[in-house]
Amino acid sequence: MTNPVASLFKDGRRTVLIADDEFINREILSEMLKDKYDILTAEDGEQAYELIRTHSKTISLILLDLIMPKMGGLELLSAVKNQSEYAGIPVIVLTTDQESEVVSLNTGASDFIPKPYPRQSVVMARVRRAIELSEDRRIISDTQSDIITGLYTGEYFYEYAEAFDKLHPDTDMDAVVLGINNYHVLLERYGKEHCIELLGLIAKELRGQYPDGKAILCHKEMDVFFIYCHHADDHAARLGTVGHAIDCSYSGVKLKMGIYENADKNLDLQNRFVRARMAYDKLQGNYHDDVAVFDNEILEKILFDEQLCADFKTAIEEEQFTVHFQPKFDITGDEPVIAGAEALIRWCHPALGMISPGKFIPLFENNGLIYELDDYVWHKTAAMIKEWRGRCAKKIPVSVNISRAEMYDPNLANRLLHIVEENKIEINDLHLEITESAYVSDSSMIITRVEALREKGFFIEMDDFGSGYSSLNMIGELPIDALKLDMLFIRSAFKNHNMKMLDIVIDIADCLEVPAIAEGVETEEQYLKLKSSGCEIIQGYYFSKPLPADEFEKFLK
Repeated sequence: MTNPVASLFKDGRRTVLIADDEFINREILSEMLKDKYDILTAEDGEQAYELIRTHSKTISLILLDLIMPKMGGLELLSAVKNQSEYAGIPVIVLTTDQESEVVSLNTGASDFIPKPYPRQSVVMARVRRAIELSEDRRIISDTQSDIITGLYTGEYFYEYAEAFDKLHPDTDMDAVVLGINNYHVLLERYGKEHCIELLGLIAKELRGQYPDGKAILCHKEMDVFFIYCHHADDHAARLGTVGHAIDCSYSGVKLKMGIYENADKNLDLQNRFVRARMAYDKLQGNYHDDVAVFDNEILEKILFDEQLCADFKTAIEEEQFTVHFQPKFDITGDEPVIAGAEALIRWCHPALGMISPGKFIPLFENNGLIYELDDYVWHKTAAMIKEWRGRCAKKIPVSVNISRAEMYDPNLANRLLHIVEENKIEINDLHLEITESAYVSDSSMIITRVEALREKGFFIEMDDFGSGYSSLNMIGELPIDALKLDMLFIRSAFKNHNMKMLDIVIDIADCLEVPAIAEGVETEEQYLKLKSSGCEIIQGYYFSKPLPADEFEKFLK
């Protein structure tokens, strides 16, 4: 992008426009300035305005007589200062009327030169000073404004917001974070240039919704904007207005907003926006809500998550994580028979007590700790299988969960194979559960990865089937060895008395010639219905909750 200050220069010389209806005055000033500046002249206001319009990028200064035909000097001055593209050009008024000097300064003039003109050195000094001050302001403006949107950059945003607080200490303020959902997808769809135009359009709409004097705006990151504004109850409506304007030009753009209302001014500004960002982050992955307001619940969750992450390494070293085993029963015969188990992680935290996997597994999937946790579970499970093989008569496979993040590791099959070989167990002793959603997220890559696992001999169970991610067309192509029905799907079928859907899903497993496994079975009614429908294996509290290894062992003796 062209430097807006450099564009004012022509061969290293600035351009000065002299607007005066008196020929002799134009000549005198031109003679004084011609050695240092390029000169444009106009003999009336309309001619001067046309020159300003056509040379606005190169004019560095206007010397303006107040009394001119067609358009007076004050009228021209007002017109220039009210046009954003011209307003930055400094104007020195030429006048003999001291009262007009005051009016001119109030209208936007930078300085004045009296008539008759003072000596050349004085005129040159005033011209040079006016141009330098203007250029300094432009340079400062360029560094404080984001080049894409024209909004404040982060550093200047905080500076101006702090200044605003000092001037309005009793005004209730909101800290707002506005972001573009899945911006990287938009880059692929529209390309970089169009996305830059999109950011400019968002900035324009934000200026309309949050005007100067009541708000300070910042383009903080490529897809994130900060807003510091008077407290308002209609942020959601404003977001909707901005979103509608954007949607007219760019379909598929989803804006989300996190708000810290009535921001505590005892916190520094950065921390106020940290709280707004916490609310914004809560919306990630949420396809229903566009606005979230910070509250203590969000803060408590953030602090809780931070503690879990901070304590993770110690928990691994001290083996606070334990593997529990929930039995799976074959129900195809007259009596249920133990047919396998699922390994499930539990965390007994020394200070927080028993922590649900639903709280720490999604957290660790997002921050990458899941890889170390998975390795821990797989090793502990394989070691336990080895022990049972040595002292128990009954031999059953144990399934372990493979997180979606693990599916992107090209070395996954070798890692699992190494664990099997290290513990001297068989490959078919360790079954792998992969969620239905993992297959759908990047189907071609996941299918390739699963096929590699099956080629090594691993038994693959599609977990959480029925949660609604895959299509019937897709299911027939998936490399799987068992369908595991989603717990919530089963509960919903019985709650809504929709047994036909249950039969259909079990029929799908039959068509694929793989066993149907039902998890989360809690009642005799569920057990009997699933058995009559042809479900082969059942897991759930009806038979047993997940048990520590020593308690589970009774099923093997």
